[in-house]
Amino acid sequence: MRVAPTVFPDPEALGRALAEEIADEIDRAARDERPYVLGCPGGRSAHSAYRALADEVVARGLDLGHVVIVMMDEYVERDPRSGAHRRIDAELLHSCARFGRREIVEPLNAAAGPGRGITAERFLVPDPADPAGYDERIAALGGIDLFLLASGAGDGHIAFNPAGTDHDARTRVVALAEQTRLDNLATFPSFSGLDEVPHYGVTVGIGTIREHSKRVVMVVHGVDKAETARRLLAAEHYEPDWPATVFTDCARPRLYLDEAVVKAAAALNTTA
Repeated sequence: MRVAPTVFPDPEALGRALAEEIADEIDRAARDERPYVLGCPGGRSAHSAYRALADEVVARGLDLGHVVIVMMDEYVERDPRSGAHRRIDAELLHSCARFGRREIVEPLNAAAGPGRGITAERFLVPDPADPAGYDERIAALGGIDLFLLASGAGDGHIAFNPAGTDHDARTRVVALAEQTRLDNLATFPSFSGLDEVPHYGVTVGIGTIREHSKRVVMVVHGVDKAETARRLLAAEHYEPDWPATVFTDCARPRLYLDEAVVKAAAALNTTA
């Protein structure tokens, strides 16, 4: 299904609108006395929404004790002798777990106030030692109310799913494609070069996103994402060579763009 975009003047306007939607859903879930499960990418794409959501929490006086944050992925290390994988140190600057704590959970908890925040057991990060268990935990929660999605600029990866990923793939450990690693140089400025970017990650799968999301919003902004926007605007179904197109097969998909990326994508089509 081709998804008509919603276009905003800039990333800040996009983030404010998305934060208002999330705040509405958090409030509704509280009144229904049920958990609210928010799926979150690390990195730049949803950053304006995370900031604006903290403002909404303050303005509305929201209690977040029922909110669950589900992170999409994490870098892992591979033991060269045993071949076993383990998550990287969660205090490293490029850790997705650290990003989730520092950029999402801590600002929201500060906004909510003491005793009204997201507790440690409601902040979930996939474990390379038990990838299947992550899908089971998501299912036990009743699925993800809203999964915020983002696409890699160079190869369309979503989370750490590389080009060619099967549409039924579940949470698992993957070898990171070189283009994904290059994209992540911009996502995490703490990397001084490609050699520092890990070669492996644990990631939710394409099937995990599609089957366990009650709705999704794909967020794309900035001229560097022109090819991403062009591909996603044209997509009618999942295309394995650009994994982010999975959003078209998800329940209640939305595509949020800013004006800059729309113009840049149009320019690509003109020169194609």
